[in-house]
Amino acid sequence: MLTLFAQSKTMQEILDFLQDRGLQFALNLVLAILIFVIGKWVAGILTGVIERAIRRGKLDDTLSKFFANIAYILMLAFVILAALDRLGVSTTSLAAIIAAAGLAVGLALQSSLANFAAGVMLIAFRPIRVGHYVEVAGVAGTVEEIRMFHTILKSPDNIRIIVPNGEITTDKIKNYSANETRRIDLVIGCGYDDDLKAVKEFLMQLLQEDERILKDPAPVVAVDELGDNSVNFVVRPWVKRSDYFATKTELLEKIKLGMDERGFTLPYPQQDVHLYQESGEEKNETGLVH
Repeated sequence: MLTLFAQSKTMQEILDFLQDRGLQFALNLVLAILIFVIGKWVAGILTGVIERAIRRGKLDDTLSKFFANIAYILMLAFVILAALDRLGVSTTSLAAIIAAAGLAVGLALQSSLANFAAGVMLIAFRPIRVGHYVEVAGVAGTVEEIRMFHTILKSPDNIRIIVPNGEITTDKIKNYSANETRRIDLVIGCGYDDDLKAVKEFLMQLLQEDERILKDPAPVVAVDELGDNSVNFVVRPWVKRSDYFATKTELLEKIKLGMDERGFTLPYPQQDVHLYQESGEEKNETGLVH
């Protein structure tokens, strides 16, 4: 009986509310929705304006996208508060609740806050920028965007990689685009019976004929090791960063074809086994019977 009485009382209160203030509440709800939808749309437009204005200030894409994301979040928070205020929710009380909840959430999401702090560090110290090819947190790719909590990379085979900012700042960063020039490091082997001077002259000639290879710093061709199967040269030309991969692959192809034409040997790992007869049994040098 008590339960039925409570239910009937609740239904009566709802009906009284709808009768007295239902129309006003419905109007406020529609206005709140309009405020949110239009406000979100305006926030998107203003974010684009802010991003373009930052770019016109000759700041790079890294800063423009980061600050635009922050501006959008702040404007969206303001729009949500305005919509709630239209519904009659006390924004002052709500702000206090959000502050208290924020403390609890902050303790629970320490890793996210660490990622945000790392994002600020990436923007402030700028070890990487949009458009740079980097290796961070064990992955490599071109930086597409640095956001508040994570950084977006695009791998050479067009895979989208999302890396938390905290993992970037706490690990080694290799930035292949930071400097204008790069050195190509090749190890080229030739046979012990080949003419070392002729091989060296051939390798140096290849480097001198390629216009992409810089004269300063000067390219280096030198004997680096007397290996088990070959005499190894180091071939170290310098090129512009944009020419690195194309020059490296074309040099390798030209070296292989040129050495074949000149009769030079490109050794590969091999092992000689000598057999001899002992007491009627065939043995190799390790003493194993065949």
